[in-house]
Amino acid sequence: MLGPVILAASRSDRMRRLISAAPVTKQVVDRFIPGETVDDIVPIIAELTAKGLQLTMDVVGEDITTPEQAAAARDAYLALVDHLKDLELGDRVEMSVKLSMFGQALPGGHELALANVRPVVEAAAAIGTTVTLDAEDHTTLDSMFAIHEELRKDYPQTGCVIQAYLFRTEADARRLAAAGSRVRLVKGAYKEPAEVAYQQKHEIDKAYVRVLKTLMEGEGYPMIGSHDPRLISIAQELAHRAGRKLDEYEFQMLYGIRGDEHLRLAAEGHRMRVYTAYGTDWYGYFMRRLAEKPANLQFFVRSMITKG
Repeated sequence: MLGPVILAASRSDRMRRLISAAPVTKQVVDRFIPGETVDDIVPIIAELTAKGLQLTMDVVGEDITTPEQAAAARDAYLALVDHLKDLELGDRVEMSVKLSMFGQALPGGHELALANVRPVVEAAAAIGTTVTLDAEDHTTLDSMFAIHEELRKDYPQTGCVIQAYLFRTEADARRLAAAGSRVRLVKGAYKEPAEVAYQQKHEIDKAYVRVLKTLMEGEGYPMIGSHDPRLISIAQELAHRAGRKLDEYEFQMLYGIRGDEHLRLAAEGHRMRVYTAYGTDWYGYFMRRLAEKPANLQFFVRSMITKG
């Protein structure tokens, strides 16, 4: 399987330099990351929302080694909130954050990440939108869930992400499927050991359906993070069985992947939210997109061959 190899490469400084230097890389990266600055991304927000789509915005960057960098990440999100305020789109555009960007891995990282993310959540609430805490590797999740619980005391609309490939996720889903919760379910995009995660695609898919059923039958708001046509169809059936209306769950897909499907679901009346990343520190995000789906890797390799 190429996925684990690509994920290992995502942590390699040598591979980072090699891929970043390839002339074709920027063209391919632009497929998934349509801008480097807030000013770059505002026209994208306007274009997608005009088509009836909703968005969740991610400022890319995870290699935080100092408190100053963590504070800069916080400030980047606060600058995004300022721009969203002017657009007056409310919860049609929310934000996704990785707590690693806010200093979670630094000494005292749990408290530091909470202190840095809270102003972003507060600012988002002030303009009528919200924040979802992205899931990262399994060693960070207890901290993430604790921060999520703390933030929800004052901002109950704060969402979180769970990953189907982890053994723990079925129990997490049962706990989180409560009234007022917002939970995004994804398959998972980090290299995890067999001791904590399913390794085979068919096992992950089965786990995804089990967890999604729990969320659909619960009292919260499920967010289906998948591009898989079969899982999307299953999600619609589970929502129907659970008696959910179209505004009681949503689909989420990545910018640059299956754009026609985004529009199709929105045209059918579904809430369809596009996960849209921007920024200069794109490498880790980009490599996970390649690892998630062979077609993404094929697209990249084909571009390097034809343009190199």
